[in-house]
Amino acid sequence: MNSLDTQFVKNVQKWLPDLALGIENLSTHKLRSLLTMLGMIFGVAAVVAMLSIGAGAQQKVMAFIEQLGVRNLIIEAKEAVNWQGMEKVRRISPGLTLSDYETLRKGVPGIEESTPRKRVQPSKILPKPQLDTPVVYGVNAGYLVISNLRVIDGRFFTPQEDSAAAPVCVLGAGAKDSIFGASNAVGEYVKLNDQWFHVIGVVAPQASVQADIAGIRNEDQNNLIYAPLHSVIFRLEENQAWLKDKIAGIVMRGIQNAACDFSLVVPAELLAQQKRTEQLFNTVMVAIASISLLVGGIGIMNIMLAAILERTREIGVRRAVGARQRDIVRQFIVEAVLISFVGGLLGIAVGFGMSELIGWFAGWSTVVTATSILLAFFVSISVGLVFGIYPALKAARLDPVEAIRYE
Repeated sequence: MNSLDTQFVKNVQKWLPDLALGIENLSTHKLRSLLTMLGMIFGVAAVVAMLSIGAGAQQKVMAFIEQLGVRNLIIEAKEAVNWQGMEKVRRISPGLTLSDYETLRKGVPGIEESTPRKRVQPSKILPKPQLDTPVVYGVNAGYLVISNLRVIDGRFFTPQEDSAAAPVCVLGAGAKDSIFGASNAVGEYVKLNDQWFHVIGVVAPQASVQADIAGIRNEDQNNLIYAPLHSVIFRLEENQAWLKDKIAGIVMRGIQNAACDFSLVVPAELLAQQKRTEQLFNTVMVAIASISLLVGGIGIMNIMLAAILERTREIGVRRAVGARQRDIVRQFIVEAVLISFVGGLLGIAVGFGMSELIGWFAGWSTVVTATSILLAFFVSISVGLVFGIYPALKAARLDPVEAIRYE
């Protein structure tokens, strides 16, 4: 054993008697020790629970943004809040059209894959969905790659089926469960408005968020039906209305930008912004929860000061038989840290239970991370150490003669 190991063993041996004495003193007054720990227990539990709520919410948002594709650019049409507003905008712009898509496709080099997306809300669906009516997305076959969709049953439609306006569709996981339940959906038929579509595939569940994200429609990504773009245009819309919009788009193409009725969404920028928001949210949550830890620290200081009065004679005897001031300091700091240590462990368990209950009752996604546990535990130990120093110094500075005489 080298000199460093020997020194380490000696240092540990110095602390062991104080540790045993601290455990004995806390065990002697079990109720008082538990009441003192309550502040630390609830403080640590609050930190763990709040961070778990934030981590769960941010995890869903991050997964949704990454699902959009950090290398993708999304041009989303803006919806008017009322008919009058839409009518006013349509006087100067027909909205995003296939002509705009073709212009962008030809004018922007380096595009690896692209697709228009036509959103249609069917007025009726057969078989009747058990939950909310699914939304139909009319897209090209390339949407499978662009949106990172994964087909778990059947297949996605082909470019040839899109060109031929074939009456086929692929169901989102939520739409499949709502329409067909546990039964197999591939090979069945779904009636959208007055048109029958053959179900050829089902995609895996997608990440969805309830909170608003700038430029992104707040929509359940699982309650969707994907169909070829041309099938949606020719089968689910009036052809004359579509032709009218097409002509209007060509005529008014020159003043399209004047209406500014679209938004450009860059998922990579949203991801970076969301990470900054997550850091800010975690900082605020920790600051709020740390108030409970501060109260717990004050409780520890209060009980340690009261313990000094109770054990003044004991302190005097220890000093009289040779204990130094640093020995007395070490004894009281060990007891304060023991309170915060045990309180921190119990607080982590309570915080984990609180996060599970919140997720179960409120239906929120909660994630208890190792970072939140380590942070809460480290802060609790630090609070015990900081608030135990003053009582320890006060005990060490007692006059031995006066302490022995104290009754």
